[in-house]
Amino acid sequence: MRDPGKLTPAGAPVTVATGVGAVVIGRNEGQRLVACLASLAGSVDRVVYVDSGSTDDSIANARAVGATVVPLDLTRPFTAARARNEGFAALGPVAYAQFVDGDCELRPDWIATARAFLDAHPDVAVACGRRRERAPEASVYNRLCDREWDTPVGEARACGGDSLMRADAVAAAGGFRASLIAGEEPELCLRLRAKGWKIRRLDAEMTLHDAAITRLGQWWRRTRRAGFAFAEGAALHGAPPERHWVRETRRALIWGLALPVAALGIGLLFSPLGLLLLLAYPAQVVRMAARGGIGDRAAWEFAFFGVLGKFPEMLGVLEYRIGVLLGRRAGLIEYK
Repeated sequence: MRDPGKLTPAGAPVTVATGVGAVVIGRNEGQRLVACLASLAGSVDRVVYVDSGSTDDSIANARAVGATVVPLDLTRPFTAARARNEGFAALGPVAYAQFVDGDCELRPDWIATARAFLDAHPDVAVACGRRRERAPEASVYNRLCDREWDTPVGEARACGGDSLMRADAVAAAGGFRASLIAGEEPELCLRLRAKGWKIRRLDAEMTLHDAAITRLGQWWRRTRRAGFAFAEGAALHGAPPERHWVRETRRALIWGLALPVAALGIGLLFSPLGLLLLLAYPAQVVRMAARGGIGDRAAWEFAFFGVLGKFPEMLGVLEYRIGVLLGRRAGLIEYK
């Protein structure tokens, strides 16, 4: 009988086959990785941990519980997409692959729930559920993440970093686009949908995530990375009918660049009244907050940072476009 405290390395015999393997990616996640690996024990047949240059005990901790460890080649640029691909390749033959970030903890019933759903729906390639933030009370930035994870239940256009995927569908699609520094999951889902597959968000608890964002600078870098992903996604798949992230890219440029430049330009060159254009920002905050309820603090937080976030998003968009013009590849944009 398999020891529930031990994970089964890729290729090792198992007593009860679930047909599910897990790919965990991480970099210096410390105790978060320990909790992640422990949450997988007894739920999957095989676990591969892909390490992106950790300097802590991540590799030793993964090996201690029997996970197969794949250290990424340090001479090549790191991306989460590349890590997921190498982990998937090392996983071996499985029916389903559970992708999970090393700062997440899998909920006990998720694998059984998601696998049963995929078994019953052969046209669905990806099942994802509710990812919750572990400590939303710790900071406004964690609360924003928790709200971001709360996507509508039902058929979806994309998933996030945690999901159960049909292995043959992932393989046929060529896996994740390894060059992307962010947004690799929506991009893969787009290609899967183009092949006729469906993506479903289930009404089920999936993972606990530990964003650990306690400072404005961390949130700013994370949001700048989102802007970069918007611009790159629009460049890849911005043509109809998908128009992938075209609207998000355009909004970042309008609110983060065009509007302030217009207000300052008109105010300095023609009339100080031009600065009144800047009142569009508080007006937008009020409009967004009203959707969630004027008396709801969370609605005001979401609205304020949603408007403020257009500035780091704009910087990410410009970073991508300038890099393309100069023929320069961007590195990772890390926030913790």
